[in-house]
Amino acid sequence: MAIRLPSRYEDLDVAFKGDLRPNQSLLEQVQRAFRSMSVSGGIRFLPIYGKSGSGKSSATFELGTHLPEVKVFALSRDSIESRDRLIDEIQDSTLQYSGSPLIAVIDQYEEVAAHQSRIPKEFVESLALLDRGKLRDNPVLFVWLTTDRSFQADLVNATSRNNRILAAPNFEIEGPPLSEWPAIIEETFSFHNKGQVLADYQLLAPDLAALSKQAKTLGDAIEETGRRLTDKQPALQDMSKYQVVMLWPVTDSTRISRIQQFTDSRQGYKLNWSAWFQSLNGDEQKSSELRELNRARLYFDVRLIPIAAADLRIIYRPTDTKEIPRTVLDRFGKTHFYTILSGAWNPESYAPLRERDSKRAVEAREWYETVTQDPTGIGKSIAQALTALGLKSHYEAKLKSPNGSLRADVLVDRGGGLRSEVIVEIKAFAPENTRPSSISEAVRATLRKHAIFAGFLKR
Repeated sequence: MAIRLPSRYEDLDVAFKGDLRPNQSLLEQVQRAFRSMSVSGGIRFLPIYGKSGSGKSSATFELGTHLPEVKVFALSRDSIESRDRLIDEIQDSTLQYSGSPLIAVIDQYEEVAAHQSRIPKEFVESLALLDRGKLRDNPVLFVWLTTDRSFQADLVNATSRNNRILAAPNFEIEGPPLSEWPAIIEETFSFHNKGQVLADYQLLAPDLAALSKQAKTLGDAIEETGRRLTDKQPALQDMSKYQVVMLWPVTDSTRISRIQQFTDSRQGYKLNWSAWFQSLNGDEQKSSELRELNRARLYFDVRLIPIAAADLRIIYRPTDTKEIPRTVLDRFGKTHFYTILSGAWNPESYAPLRERDSKRAVEAREWYETVTQDPTGIGKSIAQALTALGLKSHYEAKLKSPNGSLRADVLVDRGGGLRSEVIVEIKAFAPENTRPSSISEAVRATLRKHAIFAGFLKR
C-alpha cells in the first residue's frame, strides 16, 4: 500500500480537514472583526502573515468548522486584478450564502502583485467602494494570506485613507505550539493511511520530537517526516521466518478488554505500539532501548492474542497422551488463536472475543486458577492440539541464533511461507494479575528477549 503524508492544506483528505485544530488567536481576531461590523457596519480587511508551512490556509479555511454560522470561500486570482470580477464573485457568494457572515480568502497571490505594484492599493480601493456601497449592510471579512512581511505592510499601508476597514495591522499566524507537532504529524499520518502508525516505519515519538525541534514550521516538520519515510527500507518483518505470538488466557470481559487495548484486534491482534508506549511512564518513554524494541516488534510481527480459559480447558491433558476427540479439536480450531496460526484469519468476518455466561465458563475460571503455575502442561496440551489439527508443534522448544538462545513455550511449524515458524509465549497470569501494568511489562520482556535474540540489543 502506498503511504501518504500530505503537508499542504489542499492535499489533505476532506474528512480530515474538519478535525484540524483551531487557531485560537485567529478565531478571536475574526470574532472581533464581526463584532465590529455588527456595531459599525461595512466590511473588514485582515492581511495575515505567516511562514510557509505555519498553517495559515488550514486555520483560515476551517474557520467555518469552528464558527458554523460563518461561510468561508476563496477568491479567484482574476478577482484580485479586476474590480468587476471581484464584485461578481462577492455577489454570487452573498446570494449563495444568504444571511450568513462571509469570509473571502485570498491565498498567497503576492506573486501576481509583485509584477503589478498597484494591486495592493487598487484592491483596497475596491474594498472601500464595497464598504460604502453594495456591502455596507453585509458582513464580509476579506482575508489575504501572505508569506511576505513587506507585502503585508504594503496591504496595510494601502488602507491609510480607509483605516476603518483594517481589522488588524500586523496579524501573524504562528501555528500550533511546537510541543503539539509530533501528535499532529502522527494524527495526519494515521488518518491518511488507514490507521497505521509511524512506529510501523521505525519513526518513534522521540524521532518526531527531534525533527520538530529542527524544523522552522509544522509544514517543514511534516515534509521532513515524509522524506524519512521515503528513505526507509522495506518493512523488516519481511526478512524473518519467525513470528512471535504472546498467548494470554482470559477468564472474563475485564481481562479480555485489558488485553485488547494493547492490540489491533481486527488486524489479527497485532501489538499496538502506540497503546503500549502510552502505558509507559515518563522515564520509560525516554528509554534508549525503545528503537530496538520497536524493531523487534516489526521484525517478528509480534501479536498479543487472548484466548478463553474454557478453550484451553477442553484440550488440557498434560499427562494424557490419548488422542484429543474430534469435537474438541473442532472447537479449538475456531479460536482466534488457531485461525491466525493457520492463516485463515479474515478481518472482514472478525467477531470480538466475549465473556461466556455458562456453567462451562464458570468451571473454566475455577480450573484456570489451578493451572497458572503449569505453563509447561498448557504448552504441551496446545502443541498436541495444534499438531492434531495439522500444524506440527513442539513444546519447550529451544532456539539458537548467533546472538543467543531462547525457549519457545510452543514452536509451531506452518510448513512453509514467509512466516514459516511461530514462537508462542504463554502468559499464564492469574486473573487478578492481568492488569494493564503487568501486560505492559510482559510485552516489554517479550520484545526485549527477542531483540536480543535477533541481535538488536546486547545482553
